Amino acid sequence: MLNTKIRMIESFLNYLLYEKKYSPKTITAYKHDLQQLRCFVSEDYQIENLDQISYPILRAWLVSLTEQALQARSINRKIATVKSFFKYLLREGRISHNPSEALKSLKTAHKPPVFVEEEKILQLLDESPFQDTFIDLRSQLILEILYGTGVRLAELMGMTWSSIDFSQKQIKVLGKGKKERLIPVNDALLHLIKVYELKKQNHFEGKIPHNFLIVGDKGGPAYPMLIYKTVKTYLETITTKNRKSPHVLRHSFATHLLNKGADLNAIKDLLGHSSLGATQIYTHNSLDRIKAVFKQAHPKA
Repeated sequence: MLNTKIRMIESFLNYLLYEKKYSPKTITAYKHDLQQLRCFVSEDYQIENLDQISYPILRAWLVSLTEQALQARSINRKIATVKSFFKYLLREGRISHNPSEALKSLKTAHKPPVFVEEEKILQLLDESPFQDTFIDLRSQLILEILYGTGVRLAELMGMTWSSIDFSQKQIKVLGKGKKERLIPVNDALLHLIKVYELKKQNHFEGKIPHNFLIVGDKGGPAYPMLIYKTVKTYLETITTKNRKSPHVLRHSFATHLLNKGADLNAIKDLLGHSSLGATQIYTHNSLDRIKAVFKQAHPKA
């Protein structure tokens, strides 16, 4: 029976991978969550049949997670995994009821996204002494693309030369769920891409066995830590904020657009968000800016 349960999990993961087109990273997180649940019900309740799992058992599992001092966001991700899993099994006719249907997500504190002030970003991009070397041009391009387009780390790593449409001045991005979107770019970024690409080909003597835009020091596809280290190194020169990740540049992109009066729906499309709710987190920073302007300028403030 245990093998049957494992096969159900594998079947669900294959469904997410091949039909829902989830990323390998997301699949790994789902697999870890379900394996954790499987161990819990096997050890604490001696249950091997998924149809025996009840709502109270799932609640007990969540209680055990809170006792491990997991953050609410982490627990909510596990709740989403379990709900998706049992919904899949019910639809496939492998269970007769859905024990996760009544599970509720935990309340979380909504922290405003971390961003870097516009003048500091411009100082970094316009005044940093980038040299005419492959490494420096790569660093400059990483920063310019992340801030100039607001793409995610994985989206940047997945960009190829064919992603760039020079005539239409736009970049095609493959986002979450394999959804494509087009992001407009300016002439300066397009010129930098051409300069970088030429330097890259000369640096590796044209011996690059793939078409990815950003490459590692030895010519292979870029890896996450390379991007992280590049962003952190340069952000440390302009900000003392604790977070200095590629996502900070994405947050800065969205916040600066909103501060300049960009429509929230347009920002949503540029970021590749599936719902407007995900984009509304940036309105907090915008309201803070409006309050600061009012306090400084209004005679009755």
